[in-house]
Amino acid sequence: MTGKRGGAAKRAGDRDVAVVTPWYPNPQQEWAGAFVEAMVGATAPGCGQVTVYHTEAWLMRQPAAEVEAAREAHRRLLPQALHPAPAVAGARLVRVPVPTVPEYTFADLARQHASWLREALGGAPIPAPVVHAHVGLRGGWTALENARPDARVFVTEHASFLDKVLAQPDSRDLYAEVLERCTGFFVVTDVLRDRLAETFPALAGKIEPISNPISFEAPRERPVTELRRWLYVGSLVERKGVGPLLEAFARCHGTDPELTLTMVGAGPLAGALADRAAELGIGHAVSFPGAVPPHESARLMREHDLLVHAARWETFGVTVIEAVAAGMPVLVTRCGGPERTLAGIVDAAGEMVDVDDTPASIVAGYRRLCDRFPDGLDLPRARRVLDGRFGFRTVGEAHHRHWFPDAEPRSTAPDGTADAAPARETAEERDVA
Repeated sequence: MTGKRGGAAKRAGDRDVAVVTPWYPNPQQEWAGAFVEAMVGATAPGCGQVTVYHTEAWLMRQPAAEVEAAREAHRRLLPQALHPAPAVAGARLVRVPVPTVPEYTFADLARQHASWLREALGGAPIPAPVVHAHVGLRGGWTALENARPDARVFVTEHASFLDKVLAQPDSRDLYAEVLERCTGFFVVTDVLRDRLAETFPALAGKIEPISNPISFEAPRERPVTELRRWLYVGSLVERKGVGPLLEAFARCHGTDPELTLTMVGAGPLAGALADRAAELGIGHAVSFPGAVPPHESARLMREHDLLVHAARWETFGVTVIEAVAAGMPVLVTRCGGPERTLAGIVDAAGEMVDVDDTPASIVAGYRRLCDRFPDGLDLPRARRVLDGRFGFRTVGEAHHRHWFPDAEPRSTAPDGTADAAPARETAEERDVA
């Protein structure tokens, strides 16, 4: 850090990188921004010093008359909070609290994040010559307003709530400015690219897909031998299809009482789902451990038999790829993202079913999957192909080619193909808003 807040700092190296993000795992929410942490883990190797600036929104609910006083107190206390901490892959992490109020638009929030980062930097620019921002406004605008004049600023959009941002006139105008000013603009899904291209046709040529990375380093020790332990990982919200999933499980459990279901995640439907499981007489077979940190989610994937992902709409569905990475078959709906991410390997990885408000398609898909398990699947092949599309090395090299003109050419994909292309979809997977 530089300026009056951070004191003197060494001159930035040519391959130093700053990451600006409104989300990053913290002790209270270890899963929040896990995809940003993964991106740092994938891209930091091969860089110089990597510094993550986490501008973290702190919601104020005081009366309006007290808000400014609270901000002034925060301004005085801020220097005591700015202590860089070690982060993944040798990076360092600086958390910058950002006081916000409920009435803000996304554009208002972006300006607040930019202003408080400037305050934390003591008015000096971010020293790194390359800045990578997460999400268009709270990351992208904040980075552009604080980068040094000659910095190369790249933005990655992965928000599933992009439509809400673009529906606000002031936020849409600010977003257009971010697109125009940044050096490069990436999306983690074709769905997001198409939405932005439709809204900003004059800037569509600047938008390029590069996936968020997924780790393929820790598969299960033993292959799956039966499909009895179901797992769901994600938010417990209507869009994720958790209601039909539970109903489908109840039907399948009726013919196979040894089936179990673990529904990992938090959300407004948690209580209703637990009550419904009791009504259906399957409460003993369904567990709700709540939201868990990424390492615990990975452990659960290695210990269960089948990931069931019944979303109605999904920009990517990162848990589907994480499950295959862990050596686990998947039963997933055709909800947007999975059709692209699993293109060419659906049968090898599991079974895909239509989106349905009833449990019928899930039940039928499960029975088809059981009929062809295990010989009709090829999980090792699916894992190799997806590693080539979404693995840390592939995604890291894709970013380095843009960040550093002298980046080495990308290597052959782990599945032997010459084109280890950046992923078409990965997202703000768990609806962190």
